[in-house]
Amino acid sequence: MKTVVLVIGANGQLGSVLTESLKEKFGSLNVIASDLKSREDYIGNFEIIDATNIERIEEVVIQYKVTQIYHLAAILSAKGEETPLQTWNINMQTLFNVLEISRKNNIEKVFFPSSIAVFGEGAPLDNTPNNAYLDPATVYGISKAAGENWAQYYFMRYGLDVRSIRYPGVIGYQSLPGGGTTDYAVDIYHKVVLNEKFSCFLKEDATLPMIFMEDAIRATLELMDAPKEDIKLRTSYNISGISFSPAEVVAEIRKLYPDFKVTYAPDFRQEIASRWPNSIDDSAASKDWGWKPKFDLESITETMIQKLKEKYKTGSKNQENLAY
Repeated sequence: MKTVVLVIGANGQLGSVLTESLKEKFGSLNVIASDLKSREDYIGNFEIIDATNIERIEEVVIQYKVTQIYHLAAILSAKGEETPLQTWNINMQTLFNVLEISRKNNIEKVFFPSSIAVFGEGAPLDNTPNNAYLDPATVYGISKAAGENWAQYYFMRYGLDVRSIRYPGVIGYQSLPGGGTTDYAVDIYHKVVLNEKFSCFLKEDATLPMIFMEDAIRATLELMDAPKEDIKLRTSYNISGISFSPAEVVAEIRKLYPDFKVTYAPDFRQEIASRWPNSIDDSAASKDWGWKPKFDLESITETMIQKLKEKYKTGSKNQENLAY
């Protein structure tokens, strides 16, 4: 059977990059990008989809004979705290729509992204294991933890092949920050390249797990490529790149920009971050499907600065970084 992929939330930080990787893998004609509004620079099939509208999703699935769905649409952690009930309703309704459509239309595989936001005070802060107790403190984390259980339910009840990764903070040069608690680690590189001062909304020693975009994309594709029998976890897999604090990022940047100015003004996002792990145990992903990160803080910093300098030189910035 020919693989035809639908990406819901293709304008987001992860979606915009993942969609291009899927086009390289399956061919441009076999990938359908979708979001609330189109992108002028997008080349290929693009459909306007409000993922709260189940009829519209199913219409596109049937039209293109979709075999895989990557459901990326969600309101993120910091943004979600501004409108908690709306965040819950959107995050959960869109997931239920995808799961039901996939069940009814015999979709081969579904990808659902989870997050380290599922962890709370009940999980150990260091080397947090995959099976740690989940007591998330944000509505975003609550929706992701619930989503993991629903993904497992649809697999156990209906045999739907849903796969998931708990992403740490994702660092990429392809788009602007999108409302997440870890987004300081994206914004700081923009400020460096623009020769601007940076005010960090976390404490200088707030250590959090992070992953470079290229590693995050590769992990996603490797998980989806793994044989079904190798996927032992039907909630979500921990993956880890590297853990660091704002102070450590600043120190790495100052190797290249010694005069870079930084101040610290912790806000409500520091309270969110304080409940998240300092580091992640991703041994289950390594054992089951061979996961291993490639980028460290030094290579992340060098690549981010190089790529952002190129983007700002050409005047190219992607303003679309949220699915909603």
